[in-house]
Amino acid sequence: MTDAVTPAAADPVLAAKTENRVWKKFRSHKSAMVGGVLVLFFVLMAVLAPVLPIPEPAATDWGAVRKAPSWDHWMGTDEIGRDVMSRLIWGAQASLLAGVVSVGIAVLFGVPLGIIAGYFGGWTDAVISRCTEALLAVPFLILAIALAAFLSPSLTNAMIAIGISATPIFIRLTRGQVINIKSEDYVDSARAIGLPTRKILTRYIFPNVLPPILVQATLTIATAIIAEASLSFLGLGQQPPAPSWGSMLNTAKNFLNQAPWMAMWPGLSIFFVVLGFNLLGDGLRDALDPREH
Repeated sequence: MTDAVTPAAADPVLAAKTENRVWKKFRSHKSAMVGGVLVLFFVLMAVLAPVLPIPEPAATDWGAVRKAPSWDHWMGTDEIGRDVMSRLIWGAQASLLAGVVSVGIAVLFGVPLGIIAGYFGGWTDAVISRCTEALLAVPFLILAIALAAFLSPSLTNAMIAIGISATPIFIRLTRGQVINIKSEDYVDSARAIGLPTRKILTRYIFPNVLPPILVQATLTIATAIIAEASLSFLGLGQQPPAPSWGSMLNTAKNFLNQAPWMAMWPGLSIFFVVLGFNLLGDGLRDALDPREH
């Protein structure tokens, strides 16, 4: 008696062809490639921040307060003479870290709960689904602000708050996918031959719910970056003098007439990094769609 397997798992050649098809479709998606380039640019900017020849982000120059962009300060300076470009580059670390870690928290807790709810059903599904619906009834950003305020202001607590707020999204998505997949013939065959539930979940259920989870995670990173910027703007995220795009905007709002560059650069950075992740997510969604175009 042999184990039931999915078509891709049974045929390595088919699996390789599927992988090549996905990559080919992704490469042909021009907007996705643009998104990938944008994301890569900001990732490199954050990773290379310690080695780039830029001033310290907290270094002040009282002789260059609110100076317009120049050769000495390419993006100008802020209200106490700190280099805006330096703070922008270092601030990318906080934004990207918040996006990735918070979504990681949401996936870590949301996906297992969604699999349990969708596969076992019954009272387990009822309890998890009712709790998920209760959390979804509260707007995402409002819930994140409330949790961050409760946990006390810091980047770490902001990431936890955003992660908890995003968890219901992954629970609902995973549950719906599992409900559809568990009725497939290859899952029924695995049950019929007596395969343990643990193996069914890890070998057949999880690999098939992974593609939509990856797409949703990419899109949610963009939402998490906006949420982190919002929390930092409100003083609930990254704390000064550590740089953050949200806190830079909070300071810049007081000097929009005198020094508009203080708000322009962090605002554009948030816009382009969020655009990049959204375009990348759209491309992944199209590439991972099993239907041929």
